[in-house]
Amino acid sequence: MPRVAVLDSDKCRPKRCDRACHRFCPMIRSRVEAIRFENNKPVIVEALCSGCGICVKKCPFQAISVVNLPDELEAECSHRFGPNTFKLFRLPMPSPGSVLGLLGKNGIGKTTTLKILSGEIKPNLGNYENPPEWSEIIRFFRGSSLQNYFQRMSEGKLKVVHKPQYVDRIPKAVSGKVGELLEKVDERGVLKELAKQLELEKLWDRSLDALSGGELQRVAVGAAICREADIYLFDEPSSYLDVKQRLIVARAIRSLRNSDKIVVVAEHDLAIIDYLSDQICIFYGEPGVYGVVSHVHGVRTGINIYLQGFIPDENVRFRKEAIIFHEKPPTISPDAGEAFLTWERMEKTFNGFKLKVNPGWIRKGEIIGILGANGIGKTTFVKILAGLEKTDNGIEFKTLNVSYKPQYISADYEGTVQELLMGIAKEDFSSGWYRAEILEPLGMQRLLDRKVSELSGGELQKTAIAACLSRKAELYLLDEPSAYLDVEERLSMARTVRRVMQSRNATAFVVEHDVVAQDFIADRLMIFTGEPGVSGIANPPVNLRDGMNMFLKEMNVTFRRDPITRRPRVNKEGSRLDIYQKDVGEYYYVHFRGMEDEE
Repeated sequence: MPRVAVLDSDKCRPKRCDRACHRFCPMIRSRVEAIRFENNKPVIVEALCSGCGICVKKCPFQAISVVNLPDELEAECSHRFGPNTFKLFRLPMPSPGSVLGLLGKNGIGKTTTLKILSGEIKPNLGNYENPPEWSEIIRFFRGSSLQNYFQRMSEGKLKVVHKPQYVDRIPKAVSGKVGELLEKVDERGVLKELAKQLELEKLWDRSLDALSGGELQRVAVGAAICREADIYLFDEPSSYLDVKQRLIVARAIRSLRNSDKIVVVAEHDLAIIDYLSDQICIFYGEPGVYGVVSHVHGVRTGINIYLQGFIPDENVRFRKEAIIFHEKPPTISPDAGEAFLTWERMEKTFNGFKLKVNPGWIRKGEIIGILGANGIGKTTFVKILAGLEKTDNGIEFKTLNVSYKPQYISADYEGTVQELLMGIAKEDFSSGWYRAEILEPLGMQRLLDRKVSELSGGELQKTAIAACLSRKAELYLLDEPSAYLDVEERLSMARTVRRVMQSRNATAFVVEHDVVAQDFIADRLMIFTGEPGVSGIANPPVNLRDGMNMFLKEMNVTFRRDPITRRPRVNKEGSRLDIYQKDVGEYYYVHFRGMEDEE
């Protein structure tokens, strides 16, 4: 049976573990060199490994993973970076005139796949020692659409545009004003129309390094669409965007279909990837160890397969339990919990922007979700509660014991994740409750020995959430905690926050743009309205149904429910269901039958 053995070199500390993997390996004791050492690091010889898993259990740093795979997969390896590294099986097969969505966990090969399709990585078919020539790669994919794809790539006849995942790194590589940069790349002559559609005109004379994450995202998407290419690749185009902006970006990306282009999008927001895609490829496997690309499915079928965790046409179950959505908002008794915090009418004025906060209150043990457009004052309100900003009349909340996770996370801490969390949680860090309620649900165990400065965006986000929840506080403030997290991590994050609030009888405000995640996490909603960048109004907290209806009415968006999984799906503007739901005033929690689905 073929197997994948992966060694995380960042975690491996041979001098501190006395080479436990080597000493306890049964094959080594039988004088079979299944593990050897090169440059003081272990190398597992997969052909000689018995797959017993003893080294996995004995490694004190959890640096080793060994997974047995089906025989038929071995012949479908697309790429491997080196010995004992991540292995990718198969590749998606995009087709012109349609949008192919890539859906799966973080660390399972989506970004690697996009880099292969963009030509940044040449697929080695698993042979990293003697990488194959283009002729062998083309022969490997014969009979599929990838044969012609790689044939054209090898001849230099394939032009690819790739929008990267981490847009916040763009100002470090490119400088200048937004308008000048976009005019330089407008090869298709669509800039004028696109700038209006993506609301880029306000940013025209701004410097790239002065833009927020959401503004950078729209500029990056706009720049990609403006360029003339055969293939357009978008890695997480909805990060930092509010719901309305996500739909605007999705429509702009879908417009490329009209030019018969190949479009591939990796995305974690279920509602957006559903709205955006024509077809779906599911990525499954074990993050950081191996990833398998499923066959192409229709968008509705593909997303439902992902949520149910079972692929019928491959007879593969990749998750023990299905992800289930609740159709009705949870009801909260008006007498539940005592009032913890009340606030009077407040105002905060900046140069060119004014936030008005209406009076409100929050109970102990309650989570208030905050929804609203970008640039409308949500982060300002949270900073006022955190004591980082004063209101115009000098109101401060410094008497509160607050734990705050900001929107933009810095990775300038020099030590490891474990050192960071131990310094915050102190004696709680070694408790069973802390590990069961914070570390394990957030998947932090594998990150503890990693340096904070070396973490990816998703890993850094989980670390920041864990650090925020590690502090003993009365009030927790989390600003966009789902950025860079995959679907399952978002739902785990929501459950973790809920459990910690209930356990500590604490209170939380959560700013979040993912409507599905907000539905999972919030008891009530606080909706911000107004004109982005000019003025904002913070309305008092209301129940989930009223809040969703208020927010989505402002966004002019309605959601329907999938009849099988009950997951929310965005209605096409002007469709039968869109018109009906707006008429009855139900924008999200639909309680009728017979009209649930439309394609």
